[in-house]
Amino acid sequence: MPKAAVHSIKFTANVVLYALAALFLFPLYWMLSGAFKDQSSAVKFPPELFPSMPTTANFDKLIEGGMIFKWLGNSVIISVLATAGVCLVASMAGYALTKKRFAGSKLMFTAIVIAMFIPRQITLVPLFTMMVEMKLVNNLASVILPVISIPFAVFLMKQFSHSVPTELLEAGKIDGCSEIGLFFRIFLPIVKPALGALAIFAFTQSWNDYLWQLIMLSDNSKMTINVGISTLVTEYVANYGLQMAAATIGFVPVFVVFIVFQKYFVKGITLGSVKG
Repeated sequence: MPKAAVHSIKFTANVVLYALAALFLFPLYWMLSGAFKDQSSAVKFPPELFPSMPTTANFDKLIEGGMIFKWLGNSVIISVLATAGVCLVASMAGYALTKKRFAGSKLMFTAIVIAMFIPRQITLVPLFTMMVEMKLVNNLASVILPVISIPFAVFLMKQFSHSVPTELLEAGKIDGCSEIGLFFRIFLPIVKPALGALAIFAFTQSWNDYLWQLIMLSDNSKMTINVGISTLVTEYVANYGLQMAAATIGFVPVFVVFIVFQKYFVKGITLGSVKG
């Protein structure tokens, strides 16, 4: 193929990619710009792409009440504990399903795979009944516990666990390492990229789990940032600038987590593509 044709194809591909990137980033920009608009500018038609009179009044109003920080703190607590729980439980399950031989292991993994195809809405009623019986309604634990048992997390860690050489674990056992030592000292360091990818997935899943949080948390002081934002919309008033400001504040922790775990996420994706 002539060089001119190759350069033309690359140029066209780059233009398409940049256009798609701008398209996907536009909602984020609209949220950020809307946070600095007053109500009249937010509902103006045709809409303003750039705030003509930027204002921090929306952020000031959110900070004045202080409830936004309570909501944000609840979201952070829920997401961090849920992420830690998911990573620990899923890595243990992956370790057991790949490195331990026991009766029913294949049947158990099949059940986990099947559970991945069950729609989330079907599980809401049984989960709610369980939480009522455990007296955890309107408690942060009711939002954390269901996230820990994500079937996809177990599936992901099992697939990555195949990358850990069994011979290495056997060598550690010969050297006198206990089962807990094998798991924490040998197994976990090797699957660290997978844990990074899983941490991003679990944190985002827990942070954005609006429906279940809305069902379980009714006390204003127990609400998360997502549920709290919904309370800013009343029957007669919808302050879009205020909602955009609250959404911007809620976006920051997720962005920070992605930046911190980004290198592990990329390594995890690459490792998964090789080991399958």
